[in-house]
Amino acid sequence: MTATPPEIDGVSLLDPAYAAVLGELPAFHLTHETVVAMRDQINAVAPPFVPSETVTHTEYTVPSYDGVDVVLRVYTPSGVDGPRPCVYGIHGGGYVMGTYEMLDRVFDGWCSRLGCIGVSVEYRLAPEYPYPAPLEDCYAGLAWVHAHASELGIDPGRIGLQGTSAGGGLAAALALLARDRDEVPLAFQILECPMIDDRFHTDSSNIDKLQVWSRESNDFGWRSYLGDLFGRDDVPSHAAPARAEDLTGLPPAIVCVGGADGFRDEDVLYALRLSRAGVATELHVYPGAPHGAMIVPTAPAAIQWDRDVEDWLARQIAG
Repeated sequence: MTATPPEIDGVSLLDPAYAAVLGELPAFHLTHETVVAMRDQINAVAPPFVPSETVTHTEYTVPSYDGVDVVLRVYTPSGVDGPRPCVYGIHGGGYVMGTYEMLDRVFDGWCSRLGCIGVSVEYRLAPEYPYPAPLEDCYAGLAWVHAHASELGIDPGRIGLQGTSAGGGLAAALALLARDRDEVPLAFQILECPMIDDRFHTDSSNIDKLQVWSRESNDFGWRSYLGDLFGRDDVPSHAAPARAEDLTGLPPAIVCVGGADGFRDEDVLYALRLSRAGVATELHVYPGAPHGAMIVPTAPAAIQWDRDVEDWLARQIAG
């Protein structure tokens, strides 16, 4: 007699290091009525961070495509001479939450240890500002950094992208947009659990009880970001990069995702397609890690993830 396999859901896929912590967190429900309160709540519970004395933070304001100002935070390590590689970072939050300050800790570490310059962009959020506003904000900031590279101490030929979750989706889209507009050369792209496919046609995107970022939250995020485009067949690839038919000519990439993340399958498929298109691509899937694996920074998967990304970035900078 064949035993019935256990039900596979987001909880059963979790590594015990995550299950013990996530089980104590309050329920997370995103709607048009709750999104503003959720933004405030997430910002309020963010762990305190003391900036490094070896990295200087400088704010710049640049105009976006429609004349609205976009704020950039530039992280410059002290004691580093000559034009340096730059990592242009885009924060996560499902296209509907988050701030550029979320990258303070990441860039203080990378800039001090690797000698690179970091930039974090404060793009506008959906649903108030759907596509293309968030992407065009990111592009405006990137184009400004490239144009002002000399005064920022940046090597204009060694600018790469980093993004997590929706930030990863925007980073992937920005790589496509930069290639297509042919105005800003890019050296690499770091795509961490990127949110890139609006179609919900993979197995992992339809798993029940996904932790941290549920199927319902994903639906809300995409509906908010795409607006009237949601559910249509003609969603542009600059909005949902998994829809891109041509991935040639993109910069080298690292793609990281958790095995208990609803984005698992779309991210793996995207990494494989990048590789098939001739893009040097490194793929990591961390068993038992949910979306936003760094939510438990002491989990073995989170520690390994951090090491893998920084090692890959160090190799891009050295090259």
